[in-house]
Amino acid sequence: MFASLNSWQNLVFTRSSSILLRKECTLLSMMEGSLSREVAVQDAETGQMKTYSVGSDVLAQQFALRAPVLFNGCRSGEIFSIDLRQRSRRDHRASCFHQESAITSVRILQDENYLLAADMLGQIKLWDVRVTKPVQWYKGHHNEHAYLPIHVNEPEGLLLAVGQDCYTRLWSLKDGHLLRTIPSPHPTAKDLIPSVVFSSQLGGRRGLPGLLMAVKHDVYYFPYNTDYQEGGQQQADY
Repeated sequence: MFASLNSWQNLVFTRSSSILLRKECTLLSMMEGSLSREVAVQDAETGQMKTYSVGSDVLAQQFALRAPVLFNGCRSGEIFSIDLRQRSRRDHRASCFHQESAITSVRILQDENYLLAADMLGQIKLWDVRVTKPVQWYKGHHNEHAYLPIHVNEPEGLLLAVGQDCYTRLWSLKDGHLLRTIPSPHPTAKDLIPSVVFSSQLGGRRGLPGLLMAVKHDVYYFPYNTDYQEGGQQQADY
């Protein structure tokens, strides 16, 4: 089974149940693994591996793009980064901050001083990594115990997340204002949480902004500039 796609140059890293590979290779995420409370980073070219002990299971990860820094979100609510240029593994945390519940998703913005994190209390916060303080909150997300991703579209200034209530919510990335709440076209159920993807150019360079939502065997298209809650969706046949 495959999960998120994150990597940095030619490095591979694992965390209890994940293997991520960089350098034009597929990123694998396996649901079962042998590591517990450890992060292992391997150079894909040389095979050299480093392991880092952590105090809580790591549930979410993402590499920064401009520097070899790996951000980790833990079951304890801790978020910390590892600067892979540091030789010492004893004091490996480059930055560290906390939310109140288990971290389910982390996303680094293009300005890599800022990181989004979501947890199992439904909290989504934008952190300034330099001062390790939250600078924005995104209210309304519903999560109690599920591994639910968050999605960012910076060209449109949007943050998206699907909650356990099967509602898709879109917020203004800049000010945290809730812009849209989209119910699932199917009856709400724990095993029918929609999967979504947003694109500024659906269908190619001349495409328009829109949201694709997949539920069961159906795919729905929501144009970005319509009122989604009043019949804005169109079902796509596949």
